[in-house]
Amino acid sequence: MIQINQIKQKKNILDFLHDTEDRYGYSTAVTDGRCSMTWHELTVTAKRIGSAISRYTVPGSPVPVMMEKSPLTLAAMLGAVYAGCFYVPVNPDNPPERLEKIFQTLEAEIIITDRQTRKFLSGEMVTGKCVLAEDLAEEEIREDILAAIRENAKETDILYGLFTSGSTGTPKAVAVSHGAVIRFIGHFTEIFGISHDDVIGNQAPFDFDVSVKDIYSSLMTGAELALIPKEYFSTPPRLLDYLCERRVTTLTWAVSALTLVSSLKGLKYRVPEHVNKVMFSGEAMPPKQLRLWQEALPNARFVNLYGPTEITCNCTYYRVEREYEDGEKIPIGNAFPGRTVFLLDEAEQEIAVPGVPGEICAAGESLAQGYYRNEEQTDKQFVMYPVGGGELQRIYRTGDLGYYDKEGRLVFAGRKDFQIKHMGHRIELEEIESAMNAVENVQRSCCIFQEEKNRIIGFYMGEIEPSGIRKKLKEKLPVYMVPPKLIRMQVMPLNKNGKTDRNYLKKMAAQV
Repeated sequence: MIQINQIKQKKNILDFLHDTEDRYGYSTAVTDGRCSMTWHELTVTAKRIGSAISRYTVPGSPVPVMMEKSPLTLAAMLGAVYAGCFYVPVNPDNPPERLEKIFQTLEAEIIITDRQTRKFLSGEMVTGKCVLAEDLAEEEIREDILAAIRENAKETDILYGLFTSGSTGTPKAVAVSHGAVIRFIGHFTEIFGISHDDVIGNQAPFDFDVSVKDIYSSLMTGAELALIPKEYFSTPPRLLDYLCERRVTTLTWAVSALTLVSSLKGLKYRVPEHVNKVMFSGEAMPPKQLRLWQEALPNARFVNLYGPTEITCNCTYYRVEREYEDGEKIPIGNAFPGRTVFLLDEAEQEIAVPGVPGEICAAGESLAQGYYRNEEQTDKQFVMYPVGGGELQRIYRTGDLGYYDKEGRLVFAGRKDFQIKHMGHRIELEEIESAMNAVENVQRSCCIFQEEKNRIIGFYMGEIEPSGIRKKLKEKLPVYMVPPKLIRMQVMPLNKNGKTDRNYLKKMAAQV
């Protein structure tokens, strides 16, 4: 296992790729069940692509990679890094309007796609040259050019850009450096014991930062990266067969992906018995669903992770040591090494008292550099603050709410923008969802607020009538917090990042 002091000596992620290729060159690096690459093949292919990219653009430039995830997609992303550029994964499932805004933000000179997704790009949408990854992978390696680029590399160079939603309607590209990823993944792999012996089952699309943990934990340790095709999540038996056949040991998944499997009774079909680490993030995990995983995998370690893209994946973690009862909140825990995580009240004073909610803020290593070509939003979210009463330092304001429990662990309490004013009361939609999830026979829930009709609507999965849920909620919540309208769903809709798609539910609510 790589030691932290060894990690600190490296300034570019490719240093780890070369080390891993030297040690495990002919071991499987990445597979999607249809195509596989060894570490040697991945490195050679990335070098070929990087050599080609260097003819189209200069170091420091963005290189959008618009492809479904695959071994070749990963090689294209690393190829951009070899060229001294930073890659930007672009999901082909994005609607045309969003794609156009992404490409307008980047103003990239080159866009990498493949034969399958090239058809989604119109001439009006992009200004850069579209090139096929399949063609780039046939180019000659230009070792002299690549070596010269590496010679000038710095740990502050941007490694990737990931687009997140923007409150203005324009997506923002979070720019994350090599150094930020190297430091975070160094702690991540050491704390959770990830090694060459692991097989990491990748659930998240490459444009979602959960995948960063999968990709770079694999690259830095030599663990096999098993990409799970997205269509497998619509048929849990197929998904579980794949996990078993690949002997997957490590799941770092969105909460909604785990609960999809357990709520559809996938674990009764087959248990992925080689899994020994289950780490989840993105939303609050319903204890009822977590217990199903704990019962199926009694010897596995379960970890609740928290953190937005802007702080490089995660800033806190909590090892789940027991089974939680319905209605209990699973803590998000304490900060990773090198981080300071704290709460600010509305007067921008730090909170130290348990139970008092405030905005979660993060400081220390691995903060993103900001939003690419968006100085206004960068200055708004990344601000200077005297943490702990000390000198001013750069922090990130997450927009999430939390509080400390009696043991000093952080507990997530929802988004500031999920906090509503209804019937004169300030309400956390998260609190209503937690109460609904605790009702027997409710598998999963989500609440939205319709401002124009001034009403809360609850969506749920489960074998229970709305009247039964409403009766139970009245025993736990004030009347003004009980949704007057409850809608049963066969499957909870997910957005492209694997989280509950609240926008889709809002559109449904407008029709009822």
